[in-house]
Amino acid sequence: MDFQELLKSGSYDFIRTNERLGDRIMLLGLGGSHAYGTANENSDVDFRGITLNLPSDLIGLTKFEQYVDDGTDTVIYSFNKMVKLLLECNPNTCEILGLEDDQYLIKSPLGQELRENAGIFLSMRAVRSFGRYANDQLRRLQNAIARDSLPQPDREWHIMNSVNCVIEEFNRKNGDAVNSSSSSGDFRISMDRSDSPDMEQEIFMDAVCRHFPLRRFSDLTGQVRAVLREYDKLGARNKKKDDNHLNKHAMHLVRLLLMARDIVEKRRIITRRTEDLPVLLSIRRGDFMLPDGTYSKDFYAMVDEYERKLDEAIRHTSLPEEPDMAAVGRLVERVNLYAVTGRL
Repeated sequence: MDFQELLKSGSYDFIRTNERLGDRIMLLGLGGSHAYGTANENSDVDFRGITLNLPSDLIGLTKFEQYVDDGTDTVIYSFNKMVKLLLECNPNTCEILGLEDDQYLIKSPLGQELRENAGIFLSMRAVRSFGRYANDQLRRLQNAIARDSLPQPDREWHIMNSVNCVIEEFNRKNGDAVNSSSSSGDFRISMDRSDSPDMEQEIFMDAVCRHFPLRRFSDLTGQVRAVLREYDKLGARNKKKDDNHLNKHAMHLVRLLLMARDIVEKRRIITRRTEDLPVLLSIRRGDFMLPDGTYSKDFYAMVDEYERKLDEAIRHTSLPEEPDMAAVGRLVERVNLYAVTGRL
């Protein structure tokens, strides 16, 4: 596919006409399967990018984090927002700095400078971030299989494990609100016998709140509802479609482990998985899925081996615990000075 020609089409006019985009874009490149090299004939085209903040965002009253065009699956982050995500080694965004030259559609001199300085953002935070995303993929895989193959009490335990992960992550991100001097919140779940005729066991929640921020509480309940919906929506399941989704989850689980190992071992973000394509495409094709919808022992043995190699790389890494904040600060000042003045 000629992505440059696609970008010229009317569907992408917003790239050229929006005041925040156009010649303010630092980088615009491929995202998703086309970025990893794992695309097939059914793969959507995703573009991901970074754009300079407007002067009014930096020294005025406006605020901007990202531009999203749902019609074309395009997401373009403001530079300042991207810096925050890069410092956390967010897998879905740091991969834009690991594309190969032919995968970029727009690359300004400042965009190239950002690419060349990708290393200043890398730290052991990548292990936690990529590991968390990989665990999410594994949980989705196990949960989806559990929906089809386990009795109700066991499925409920799977749901409980998923909700527990949501609560733990919520507490990690909102520790200031959960245990501040002016407010407190205690959220716990447990399993007990159910009074419902359709269930043997059921998850119950104990929540004690005092002066807790309503919007943060709403965020927690929204995430819990999303987990429950994920289980409920497959009541009438399209097996072929869902198997394809499961195989994508399985593939991304392995891809995340491989990318994390590159960062820890080579101190590089490598988005296009050229050397790993045979195994990734094999997983995506369903070669490791058994007729009953579960996965073979070979698949889980492979995941265990990749985890072992990642652990080994962590033990011998020279990656710093934290990003190079001084270098990041200098780069941010340089880019934002240009965003305001037009001068380097």
